[in-house]
Amino acid sequence: MDLAALGERIQGIRRDRGMTLQELADASSVSVSMLSAVERGDKAPTVVVLDRIARGLGVRLPVLVTEPDADRVIVRRAAEQDVVDEPGGWRRTILTPVVPGVNFEWIRTTLPPGCRPGRYPAYAAGSHEYIYVESGSVELTVDHERTLVLGAGDSVYLAADVTLEYANTSTEPCTYYVAALIMRPRYPGARIPV
Repeated sequence: MDLAALGERIQGIRRDRGMTLQELADASSVSVSMLSAVERGDKAPTVVVLDRIARGLGVRLPVLVTEPDADRVIVRRAAEQDVVDEPGGWRRTILTPVVPGVNFEWIRTTLPPGCRPGRYPAYAAGSHEYIYVESGSVELTVDHERTLVLGAGDSVYLAADVTLEYANTSTEPCTYYVAALIMRPRYPGARIPV
């Protein structure tokens, strides 16, 4: 165990909570001198002492002893973004990094004038979708029955367990963003929304 890193984590959590060493000592039944030595990385605390410190800070013991994962921050550079040029002249760019276990997608789409990319099946129940139009206008048909026209600056939220159809019926290109939080896997064979 890296004692200096452990001490920094404990000190960081304590400071985030606005606690003094004395307040943590009172809350954990660990002496101020021991806490100070642990925060400096000078002493290796026992499991019992670490458990008391964790309880005093209001966190679980693993929060103190587990090294932060290096993959908690994932950068996707512009050159690494997936850009898909689809038939019909429209372009889709997947902006978000792929993170195992995280079902969130943020996609930028540009539709040329007169483009109708097609129908997209529903995501699983409990999924959410946000759409924001950056420029131009897009016609959005929800479940074959409700049509919305969104212009530049407009946004919409919808439960994503519906079918969607996008169309640019204007004479100008349209660029919009889709942020989708998928609570469960998509239905087999479903396409990524545009």
